[in-house]
Amino acid sequence: MTLTDALTGISCPMVTPFSGTEIDDDSLDALIDHLHSGGIDGLVPCGTTGEFASLTREERLHVIERAVDGASVPVIAGAASPSVDGTNRLVADAAEAGADAALVTAPYFHTASEPEGNERFLESIADDTPIPLVLYNIPQCVGTRIEPETVATLAGHDSVVGLKDSSGDLEYLLAVVGETPEEFLVTQGYDSLLVPALRMGVDGGINALSNAVPETLAEAVSDPSGERGDDLHEAIAALFSAVAPHGFAPGTKAALGHRGVIESTAVRPPLAEADDPAVGEAVDLAESV
Repeated sequence: MTLTDALTGISCPMVTPFSGTEIDDDSLDALIDHLHSGGIDGLVPCGTTGEFASLTREERLHVIERAVDGASVPVIAGAASPSVDGTNRLVADAAEAGADAALVTAPYFHTASEPEGNERFLESIADDTPIPLVLYNIPQCVGTRIEPETVATLAGHDSVVGLKDSSGDLEYLLAVVGETPEEFLVTQGYDSLLVPALRMGVDGGINALSNAVPETLAEAVSDPSGERGDDLHEAIAALFSAVAPHGFAPGTKAALGHRGVIESTAVRPPLAEADDPAVGEAVDLAESV
């Protein structure tokens, strides 16, 4: 399976399971097995749902290495940092660990940065990267979006192969699709809009809910316009609505705990565990659709 397969199918931004204050390797391995059996096309460790901001650099490297060692699909490692040097170090770590690509955001905290500043930031990383890059547009966390014109410019760089958009803005997403070449792969990261986006020409998905119900997401991306497309969309949207109020790391861990995949639903501060029966009910619906 290739990186293109991962970006035109469903890739999973994996949670990072904890046991007490430590990473739970047994649960991490169990999660990887669960994702493989559910038909996932790519693994994305150390993204937003993986609580990357609460991990040390050493922990990030450990999680990526564990994912690579257990993977039978491509690994796209999260490498977000607010500085060029910090991002370059994380991308280099990911490459050293054996990841197939890295997922990079615009520089968070610097919320007054202009589009040209974001372009220079991301271009500097692309110039030095040893592995392909997937851009990650998540303005609600970063503070600014990667403008469609910026994406179009970066799409001309040999090292920049695609985009994950978690903005929830379909107009933005379709603008990116329209302004980038066909070989540049655009993925939907806002789970409740996955099926509509695929129907409109988006290539694939990188979706947190695929942790809990990989089978449902994998089927949705394989045939979004088929007879079951509407049912799958409704089930995914219902699970999204149950998980979103808690944040995607806590809510997704609650869903995985309900399925018995991970031992503990613990998260690190400032996040708080989700204890909501509506999450389990929505998981059951999405499993059975």
